[in-house]
Amino acid sequence: MISGASLQLRPAVLTDQREIASLIHFSPQVHRHLDWRNPLDWIGSPPYFVIENNRQVIAALGCPPDPPQVAWVRLFVNSGKIPVQNSWQMLWERTRAELAGKGQFMIAAIVLQEWLKDILISSEFASHQSIVMLERIGGSAVSLVLPPEISLRAMMIYDLPAVAEVDASAFEKLWQNSLPALEQAYPQAILATVAETNGKVIGYQISTRNPYGVHLARLAVRPDVQGHGVGCALVADLIQQAELRGLARLTVNTQSDNAISLALYQRLGFHETGERYPVYQFLV
Repeated sequence: MISGASLQLRPAVLTDQREIASLIHFSPQVHRHLDWRNPLDWIGSPPYFVIENNRQVIAALGCPPDPPQVAWVRLFVNSGKIPVQNSWQMLWERTRAELAGKGQFMIAAIVLQEWLKDILISSEFASHQSIVMLERIGGSAVSLVLPPEISLRAMMIYDLPAVAEVDASAFEKLWQNSLPALEQAYPQAILATVAETNGKVIGYQISTRNPYGVHLARLAVRPDVQGHGVGCALVADLIQQAELRGLARLTVNTQSDNAISLALYQRLGFHETGERYPVYQFLV
């Protein structure tokens, strides 16, 4: 067992990239946030700390904020050379202190593996909600109906600032996609669409390709036009475009307490897969 005296905790630097990549691939305990950016891309954006033993990185925790005042646990990895609870506690205490020094923050994590849940609870993270997974495989055709003053078109890169405004208006702070996040998302999309009226963007969807079909990664509609069929039209258009490409399986996730979204997806032929992932949060 490695003694605590031989361990060094320090900020991650770009030259750690290769070692952290190796940890991600080979370590027994790895949590990666569902993010548009690779966890390695966040190195250099604090707080992001590593534990080193004899100049070898053996654990890392990255929680860079985005959007402001929201810090997701983007990476936690432990090599197994020290107990996972020990490495978490060392890294978490330093991370919490750094964020606390910058004002009020919400720190959150999506629990994809049970071992992380126990660690978060031990550090007084509280259950917030769950992520619900849904899928649509084939099914009956869907109709695309919109009021005449609203139209759909392919999203262009110059739309992103307006898309970010829609996103900020449609979601609570925890779930907002910042403009930098959307700039990362846009090149990864197989299909991205905006809804507009009088030349103003009022809704959008971004979807990505996976080995099994298409994943609706983001859907947002400005609150003042919700209830007018904009979200339904965006998803119906996505289904039609995916089917034209021979992609019959679509997946999406949403918050367990988002009754409006759940009803929309179910109306369009999506069914819950049974997969649910708890979201835990900590306020500093």
